[in-house]
Amino acid sequence: DAICNFVICNDSSLRSQPIIFNPDFFVEKLRHEKPEVFTELVVSNITRLIDLPGAELAQLMGEEDPKLPGANSSASGFFRSLMSLKRKEKGVVFGSPLTEEGIAQVSQLIEYLHKNLRAEGLFRVPGNSIRQQILKDALNSGTDIDLDSGEFHSNDVATLLKMFLGELPEPLLTHKHFHAHLKIADLTLFDEKGNKTSTPDKERQIEALQLLFLILPAPNRSLLKLLLDLLYQTAKKQDKNKMSAHNLALMFAPHILWPRNVTANDLQENITKLNNGVTFMIKHSQKLFKAPAYIRECARLHYLGSRAHTSKDDLDLLTSPSSKELQPLKSQKRSRLDTCHQEETQQRTEEALKELFRHVHNMPDSAKKKKLIRQFNKHPTALTPGSDVPTSPAPRRTRSRSFSGLIKRKVLGTPVILERKSRDATPEPERVSKENVHLLQKCGSPAHMSQAKLKSLEGRKEESCRRMRAHLLSKDSSSL
Repeated sequence: DAICNFVICNDSSLRSQPIIFNPDFFVEKLRHEKPEVFTELVVSNITRLIDLPGAELAQLMGEEDPKLPGANSSASGFFRSLMSLKRKEKGVVFGSPLTEEGIAQVSQLIEYLHKNLRAEGLFRVPGNSIRQQILKDALNSGTDIDLDSGEFHSNDVATLLKMFLGELPEPLLTHKHFHAHLKIADLTLFDEKGNKTSTPDKERQIEALQLLFLILPAPNRSLLKLLLDLLYQTAKKQDKNKMSAHNLALMFAPHILWPRNVTANDLQENITKLNNGVTFMIKHSQKLFKAPAYIRECARLHYLGSRAHTSKDDLDLLTSPSSKELQPLKSQKRSRLDTCHQEETQQRTEEALKELFRHVHNMPDSAKKKKLIRQFNKHPTALTPGSDVPTSPAPRRTRSRSFSGLIKRKVLGTPVILERKSRDATPEPERVSKENVHLLQKCGSPAHMSQAKLKSLEGRKEESCRRMRAHLLSKDSSSL
């Protein structure tokens, strides 16, 4: 998944240091420098996965105020009033909007709990209220706390962490994302006929959560990552603490996902979806904070000056199945040179064979000529090595059963045209087998035959002509 293959460092003092590369570098750069472009890119892919009507999409984009369950309910209830009063008592850390300074203070609690995950009933068993108040005041004042001194119990710290999340003005996943998370819970697989099943589509759910987490405010995303990682490690030790991922989701769903000032009655239809959604986040927390590969590629292309694509589908259209098997540029050049060399060698071989065929046909009748033709007839379907597939389709003709017939048709043509073609352009070379190449090397072509052999052939031809003329003259004189 890495974007870059190497890093050039000109500072000799830093070359010995390990290089830390962030594969989401271009993603974070685009998020901070061009937030509108980044949000449009991410939201366009979210709507590809889940169906968001116009109002819900406008709420996700922040263009409209979110319409939350229980907002218009007349039955406010005691619990809703109590929670509202708690949030009016704002401190430096508790009850204030989430900031990086607040996260720095709360991260002390998370770091301590990572060392004490074996306590039975962690996050479920309440701690001591007096010790919790002392710890809360210390965090609000910004003083350093020595949690390892033994003054505080792990249940005190766990309860205080839940209290901090519960007093935030809005849930950690924000009100704008509430409807989108309900739709993610409905992502299920399809059967062979295209009908929905009850089996969750985990891959699409993970992809949708990755996209939603990308457009969270930076403090919310940072704290969410710390929290889900803590809950993931807690669930891994459930044999000691008796807290499974589902049990932890029941404890934290109201703080992570539930809208503020709502009760369980307001969420009767959706409470199971929300709890299961938080359970899913805990189990797959190690995958949810990585940007999808196509988002990384779009961000990289944006800064490299290439045309940036707006969705995963655009990249799929341009990505061929064999793109991962492409050779480096040098290998491609080398293969092209090897191919050209093979073609030149094959062409020279075929030209030499063609000259040999023409020479054998022009030879006077003799035992040697008959022997060569018999050797040709032994391989009527021979092909030149490396030419199994012809480069251009030729018209179908009635094939000769003998190799000599193939020579006459392809190389020599008809006897009438033979003499005319001997002076014109060379006909297309016929493809022959390895045995015929060996025959060529054994017999040689006219260009490589010795002068003695040529003179011998010419002498035999002249001698046959002289005898024919003498025979005709004697025949004419006898008739006279």
